[in-house]
Amino acid sequence: MALREERRDVVRWPARSWIALLVFSGVILLDGLENAMIAVAIPEIQHEYGMTAATAQWLVSAYFLGFGGFLLLGGRCADLFGRRRVLVAAMVAFAGLSLLGVLAQDPALLICSRFVKGMAAAFTAPAAMSLLTTTFPEGPQRNKAFGIFNVFEASGYSSGLLVGGLLAAMDWRATFVFPIPIAVLVVVGALRVLPPDPPRTGRLRLDLGGAVTLVTGTLALVFTVVSAEEAGWTSPRTIGGFVVSALLLAAFYVIERSVSEPLIRMGIFRSRSLVAANLSTTLLYAAAMGFQFLLALYLQTMNGWQPWQMALVLLPAGLMVVVLGPRLGALIDRFGVNKVVLAGLVAFLPGYLLMLRLGPEPDVWTVLVPVSLLWGLGFALSISALMVAGTGGVADHEQGVAAGLLTSSLQIGGALGIAVVTAAIAPGTRLDHLSPGMMAVLVFAVLALLAQVVRRKSFF
Repeated sequence: MALREERRDVVRWPARSWIALLVFSGVILLDGLENAMIAVAIPEIQHEYGMTAATAQWLVSAYFLGFGGFLLLGGRCADLFGRRRVLVAAMVAFAGLSLLGVLAQDPALLICSRFVKGMAAAFTAPAAMSLLTTTFPEGPQRNKAFGIFNVFEASGYSSGLLVGGLLAAMDWRATFVFPIPIAVLVVVGALRVLPPDPPRTGRLRLDLGGAVTLVTGTLALVFTVVSAEEAGWTSPRTIGGFVVSALLLAAFYVIERSVSEPLIRMGIFRSRSLVAANLSTTLLYAAAMGFQFLLALYLQTMNGWQPWQMALVLLPAGLMVVVLGPRLGALIDRFGVNKVVLAGLVAFLPGYLLMLRLGPEPDVWTVLVPVSLLWGLGFALSISALMVAGTGGVADHEQGVAAGLLTSSLQIGGALGIAVVTAAIAPGTRLDHLSPGMMAVLVFAVLALLAQVVRRKSFF
């Protein structure tokens, strides 16, 4: 009887809780839209400004760089200065930078605005996720909330390809206008339904040494991964970038061990669940973004499909997430988070293996649609469950850091996957060049699964 009552309470959230969840989900929706719409708008922007392909690619990479470089700092600032306060301020900046993109007449200014916009998103994403974890208590309520939260993430990216393609066909600047009203709604909703941040006692101290070494080290790492394909994996610039980032992050570790109020408490990494969740998330997104890159290359470059046609192929994946996402909490309650994670990670493997059957002409019904369904099943089961695992057992005052770690894992994994796959398929102009890339995707997917399997703690 008690269990039934608890589940009934989970379903019957008050209206205020639903609105709060929509606010948090609106943040992740914007992230998905932002990445998808700019990807399909690049050809139009490139044509208007006469940009080279290498320069135009920085419209995407600059955002990744700002986002990935500042995520952990953004998460810690949310913990220190107030999550609602950070979310609202960063979302206002995000909307303003979208407007700057609309008005920009210079490609360099447009790329710079994308970098700063990524920085703003690096503060909104962990603030929203940590607000979710502190609003909905650990257990059935949080499990269900994460399931719905990630429905918006998947919907943002899949709908962004369709919407972005339609808007870019009219005017690419419309893709910069579209996120503004959503950002305004998020701000208004946050101010109306989220309680004010509690007053802080004592003097707030931000570990500046840790902040500087963390941001510069992460920026160096993300920049090196993003530009590795262009510069070459064995080039002095790439090797030097990895060395510099390693030294800066090592300095960050030393600083954090010595200061009284560290930016990130190193003891948080004693959680096997948190470490395994971040490692699996990195590898999962490396595989997923590598797969998506290969699919776009195959359908759009080799077979002349339009972005909206590719979006229709991925629609079954989005529908799978939409259908299963709200039910994920019940699945985790019944089977446990570790079994759900494992089931999701296993679901990716047959889909990626099926991609090895690609022929000169796209086989929609026996290859692409089954692959899309399996991809959606893997995402629907694994990504929300990994977020539950990665934030479970973490104290409320460190939820921003935990959220920043998980979101950083997504960004670094995505950049790593695209860079490795691009190197594997070079020059990538024929069908047989795709096989090494798909093998790299498979390796990432298997390693993501092994990261969970080898955990010493029993998952049965």
